[in-house]
Amino acid sequence: MRNVVIIGSGPAGLTAAVYSARANLSPLLIEGREPGGQLTLTTLVENFPGFPEGVLGPDLMDNMRKQAQHFGTEILNGFVQKVDFSKRPFKVWHGENEVEAKTVIISTGSSAKLIGIESERTLMGHGVSTCATCDGFFFRGKKIAVVGGGDSAMEESTFLTKFATEVNVIHRRDTLRASKIMQDRAMNNPKIKFHWNTTVEEVVGTKDTGVSGLRLVNVQTKQKSQLDVDGLFIAIGHNPNTEIFKGQIDLDDLGYIRTQPNSTRTNVPGVFACGDVQDPIFRQAITAAGTGCMAAIEAERWLEH
Repeated sequence: MRNVVIIGSGPAGLTAAVYSARANLSPLLIEGREPGGQLTLTTLVENFPGFPEGVLGPDLMDNMRKQAQHFGTEILNGFVQKVDFSKRPFKVWHGENEVEAKTVIISTGSSAKLIGIESERTLMGHGVSTCATCDGFFFRGKKIAVVGGGDSAMEESTFLTKFATEVNVIHRRDTLRASKIMQDRAMNNPKIKFHWNTTVEEVVGTKDTGVSGLRLVNVQTKQKSQLDVDGLFIAIGHNPNTEIFKGQIDLDDLGYIRTQPNSTRTNVPGVFACGDVQDPIFRQAITAAGTGCMAAIEAERWLEH
């Protein structure tokens, strides 16, 4: 029987672990399929407070992990494949093991949708990014490309014009899915160019040199072309990692966990959610860490009462 079981090991889960461990709750944290979360895919993180010269994403997560362990968190390498929140104590299954928990903190995060080509994974964090807010600054004075046609793609493209000399929007259709106001804002920006009916066939570059260009193909004419850019931002959406919680907990239409206003409480008393799994808006390491702190404090208070 555990006081707290934390599912997921990104900034939210590890912050929840630090707080609940320091409250003498002896938490168990199960890392998940991507130990450390999305930050392990980034190179330099410059917007996390306390690091004036930036910090490598994997290093930041490794330090958070060590901090959680230092205060008494037990960390298991594995992933949860099933939960039962229908009655207390809650049950959590990972591998062949079943764990009973008085409270559960869900911090399974979300995963950026990718194009599905090998070169984007190879160069992720080396010129390929899924977060303009995180990495836009690194492309000051450079030419870049953005894949996508929805609101997030238009928002990121407009944001990136603050840094880049040219932003090339690559969209597989000839019309955008984005709202009218977002479309107008992007189309009226002289720095943004559109490549319609086009997909990325390959990202050109190496980990040492970064991205140097894209091989494109027109989906209608099948004509191939090369676009010289220094970076690629993929903005085709995110999927919250909530598959195992369907039917167990309230999810919104996009699959994110619903939490109560100004709280990490879910509709199941004793189950809390923090980080990107319940935040489709900000999706930043610092906001995830903040909600991880909230979840641990709320779990502690819930256990007291």
